[in-house]
Amino acid sequence: MKRNTKSSITLPAEEHRLVLALRGRLGLKSNVEVVRRGLRLLKETTDRQALKAAYAQASAASRRSTLEEIAELDHLTSEGLD
Repeated sequence: MKRNTKSSITLPAEEHRLVLALRGRLGLKSNVEVVRRGLRLLKETTDRQALKAAYAQASAASRRSTLEEIAELDHLTSEGLD
């Protein structure tokens, strides 16, 4: 299997200027590095969003039972105190 695959993309002039500006600002050696960084950032962002959604779903699923447990134990909060 090949380690590297050649690919060619055509960008509109405005997007090409953006790639060149980012390349200079970030001090990268090539336009490909700009695209690679962008792809990694996109992947990290979508991975974080998926993880955040999973945590929110798990939290919602456990919220009701947690509140029920707290309500059942609430009478013990001041037990034995004058």
